[in-house]
Amino acid sequence: VQLVESGGGLVQAGGSLRLSCTASGSIFIIGAMGWYRQAPGKQRELVADITRGGTMYYADSVKGRFTISRDNAKNTVYLQMNSLKPDDTAVYYCNAEIGARYWGQGTQVTVSS
Repeated sequence: VQLVESGGGLVQAGGSLRLSCTASGSIFIIGAMGWYRQAPGKQRELVADITRGGTMYYADSVKGRFTISRDNAKNTVYLQMNSLKPDDTAVYYCNAEIGARYWGQGTQVTVSS
């Protein structure tokens, strides 16, 4: 199983980015999918996740600005990030429950002030 992320980059404060993560390989069914992030010198933290049925969770720091969604037919999860702040700068990792937990390689998001 592989998770491949895309969509990171450099953006000015107030801007938007959309991250995508697609799972491939020997997959029967995918449970929860989510996005974590890790800033330099900080622990990895959960940003948002979504169950197969569509129940969503958001960290307080991103509520109202980020939206998580998924396309079960494409084994893909998205993270729409609006009103980005410099504090959102981090490596963003995709995570999926496919029997075990799998991680993507990470994609850098940098928000300049």
